[in-house]
Amino acid sequence: MTQNELIIENTIQFVKETLENAEGGHDWFHIERVLNNTKLIAKTEDADDFIVQLGALLHDIADSKFHNGDESIGPKIAAEFLESQQVSTEVSDHVVKIIQNISFKGGNIEQKFHSAELDIVQDADRLDAIGAIGIARTFNYGGFKNRAIYDPEIEPKLNMTKEEYKASNAPTINHFYEKLLLLKDRMNTKTGTEIAQKRHEFMEQFLDQFYAEWNGLK
Repeated sequence: MTQNELIIENTIQFVKETLENAEGGHDWFHIERVLNNTKLIAKTEDADDFIVQLGALLHDIADSKFHNGDESIGPKIAAEFLESQQVSTEVSDHVVKIIQNISFKGGNIEQKFHSAELDIVQDADRLDAIGAIGIARTFNYGGFKNRAIYDPEIEPKLNMTKEEYKASNAPTINHFYEKLLLLKDRMNTKTGTEIAQKRHEFMEQFLDQFYAEWNGLK
């Protein structure tokens, strides 16, 4: 086993332990799916696999949603862990920047850092937010926050600021319009875009069925 492989194994164990009691949509299995997505996307991209895997594994180590909106905790935990593994400053800094820039945050924040590795991890994470898994995660989080499933009188709010997006308590169905249905056009890679299109179509079919059942038409 190479040193990089050992570090990846140690990171997997660290993430599993850290997220042991996490909410079901942001637990180890979410991380594992994102990691698998990155491996698929990376096959057709020119990027550093070590940085990509570390970014995927650590991108949600302390999601701000579960830390009173504090976006500094995740990068800090990741940096400290990578230092403990004697990862180079260059690699560690890159991984931290991936964590700082991966989030959707309402979709109206200009991303200041760019790299092929971030593109891959961001696409991989966004893929897990759409399609069948994305639907399941969305309703799981809505239940976790005790939000309404749907309220016809509460319209989705588009073009929210970062602060409005983070503070939103809208019904779960609104989240499809405020984030999920927007993601297919915000993918970075060819492979990510192709997969996103199929998952997007599945979500549209789900919503058609949902409204039909809600209104007693099917």
